[in-house]
Amino acid sequence: MIEDHEEENMLNICRYVDEKFQEYRHQLIKQPEATVMVLAALSIAEELFELRQQLSESEKNETVMMKRVNSKIEQLLEDIKG
Repeated sequence: MIEDHEEENMLNICRYVDEKFQEYRHQLIKQPEATVMVLAALSIAEELFELRQQLSESEKNETVMMKRVNSKIEQLLEDIKG
């Protein structure tokens, strides 16, 4: 059984894919439909890869920051004990 939010997500994805297709269709009027679909799919895949890379970089930055914070907290605790 499909949940309401799953159906809504699927409809949003369909709209987004259709918007990309229409965008490319408008720009590439003389190209075959299959070519336009492939280019739209590649564009969406490129966006996905870029966002994944940004997320990965953000997570790495967060990890580095948390290590620094933990180190400072440990140093403060040692200073308090000391």
